[in-house]
Amino acid sequence: MLLSTHLIQIGSIIVSALAGLTLIIVRIRAGKQPTTLRKIAIPPLGMATGFMMFAFSATHIPWVWGFSSFLTGLLIFAFPLIVTTRLERVESEIYVRRSKAFIFIMMTLFVIRLSLHRVVEQYMSIPQTGAIFYLLAFGMIVPWRLAMISDYMRLQKVQS
Repeated sequence: MLLSTHLIQIGSIIVSALAGLTLIIVRIRAGKQPTTLRKIAIPPLGMATGFMMFAFSATHIPWVWGFSSFLTGLLIFAFPLIVTTRLERVESEIYVRRSKAFIFIMMTLFVIRLSLHRVVEQYMSIPQTGAIFYLLAFGMIVPWRLAMISDYMRLQKVQS
């Protein structure tokens, strides 16, 4: 029995909401433990495996759409994350300190993503929509983590 497009969309929203909630919980807990360069760098490297989706023709999108989506994440959605994420030294350890606005920003980004999802789905298939939003998320996480790596290296240098 084939699932209807409507059921797939609802499932996608539920999975996205659960993933977003999990992300918020993990990020809040992470602030209680010291961070390392490895902990900062692994998420974008792990996420990069998602580019394998483009091996399947169902996810193929025009280059301009993909590039625009990546740049939107890079230039718009990464900014609030970069601004609200700071690293600080406590004795010999480095901790991630987020502003109290972090949860609000994550929820706002999720609502914007859901709103845009409906618009985008009118023009492309569900797998293509997934590809667009994957590129948007990747464009968002890369500069955020690079900014964190820069802060981490600066704090490491200060200790030396």
